[in-house]
Amino acid sequence: MKIALVQQHASPDKSDNITRALAAMEQAARAGASLVGFAELAFERFHPQRPAGADPWMLAEPVPGPITDRISRKARELGVVVVLNLYERDGTRAYDCSPVVDADGTLAGRTRMVHITDYPCFHEQGYYTPGDTGAPVYRTKAGPIGVAICYDRHYPEYMRALALGGADLVVVPQAGAVDEWPEGLYEGEMRVAAFQNGYFVALCNRVGREDCLTFGGESFVCGPDGAILVRGPRLEDAIVYADLDLRQAERSHARRLFLQHRRPELYAEWIAPAVRS
Repeated sequence: MKIALVQQHASPDKSDNITRALAAMEQAARAGASLVGFAELAFERFHPQRPAGADPWMLAEPVPGPITDRISRKARELGVVVVLNLYERDGTRAYDCSPVVDADGTLAGRTRMVHITDYPCFHEQGYYTPGDTGAPVYRTKAGPIGVAICYDRHYPEYMRALALGGADLVVVPQAGAVDEWPEGLYEGEMRVAAFQNGYFVALCNRVGREDCLTFGGESFVCGPDGAILVRGPRLEDAIVYADLDLRQAERSHARRLFLQHRRPELYAEWIAPAVRS
């Protein structure tokens, strides 16, 4: 199976961003991709760069809604699975949300980011309600897929939950800035997660200079053995392709050994005293 990660800059013109995303889907499908992934908030500027004003949820849109409708139509036309990410409005609450669209254009479901950070230029707690969808795994035409939205990827518990749910591929929509952490750390983190959990990880990062951040690109894919399969360019728009054999997940160390030898009946005992203290 070939997958495509679309790392593209987001201009102030949301309509143009969506138009370029649809064109990228067409290009990816022509190249043989069965799945197309997008970065975090791929179709608009990164709102949390600025502290939230009054009613920030007014910047968001429902799911299903205008963006998912257009992506779904294109997915059905092309016969590709799509993992996107947008600012979702649900009543007066808003979420960092990744809808997953199957190859027939149906909405397979949505993942909402669970862990919400807050520090300079990432004022996310003013925008996002903590997600309430858990860590779902979607049975799509491209295979069983989980989603870890940006900050959630730092939590081993979340990444393990996707493995226990049967994911063969985890797509990570990210908004990662240039030099945000020591070189190679985020990549190393995802390589370890892939190895420990026995699945492929495909991280799609934003790219381009915005208000107070420059997003680095360098989207990448790693296999269940932790090896990097492909890496995108730094600071450039690109479609990053990777050919995956999802059967490798079943043959991984994690599936054959680590997951089988877990002792979950002990973990709760170890955690409980720390929680009580």
